Amino acid sequence: MNKKILISGGNGNLASHLLKCSNDYDVTALDIDKMDVTDLSQIESSIIKYTPDYFIHTAALTRPMSKHIDSPDKSIQANIIGTSNVAIMCYRYNIKLVYISTDYVYPGIKGNYSETDALLPVNEYAWSKLGGECAVNLYKNSLILRMALCETPFPHKKALCDINKSYIYMDKAAKIILKLKDQFGVINVGGKAQTPYEFIKSKNKDIGKIYLNDIKDVSMAKDASLNVTKLNGLV
Repeated sequence: MNKKILISGGNGNLASHLLKCSNDYDVTALDIDKMDVTDLSQIESSIIKYTPDYFIHTAALTRPMSKHIDSPDKSIQANIIGTSNVAIMCYRYNIKLVYISTDYVYPGIKGNYSETDALLPVNEYAWSKLGGECAVNLYKNSLILRMALCETPFPHKKALCDINKSYIYMDKAAKIILKLKDQFGVINVGGKAQTPYEFIKSKNKDIGKIYLNDIKDVSMAKDASLNVTKLNGLV
């Protein structure tokens, strides 16, 4: 019998890629209309209905990142309380929880961050994701993936050319998530350290350049590149 996976944030980009590469599993992806993670009872009802072995928590309030500055209450509800609710229900029903976090929880100064490096989120969005990590860390049957995700295709006409990240496209990231789902603790997930412009240009020759000084509405990390030694030893 195939293992069962329940995915939150079912109408999101990452969830759609997880569905495409999950032929070996019995997968259900629910969007906010069917499972709002800020509602504990909706999570419980979904778990009872679908009896998952794994809960991949992709649901989150993300962009524009200025939302987390302008509406901190919504950020707290979606990313901190919502994740806490998921962790509570996974604990109650002994379900493996896989939480999608972000590379932005690191200070973003020196780069090459490993899973044991000190954390200092670079913006309000990252603080909300770290808040989710706090809840997940209290539940031992869990895995936190700090990911440098890039949408497929890239949604902007320009990409930053003076910062470093370890971007990975979501289609590749989805396959990695499924390979890692039985691991525990924290794992960085990303690719080669390079500028977003360099990363995007390999697939989109028409991408333009933008600079860190051009970003006025939210704080960005100068170098949030990831050390992926642990990841490379697992996949």
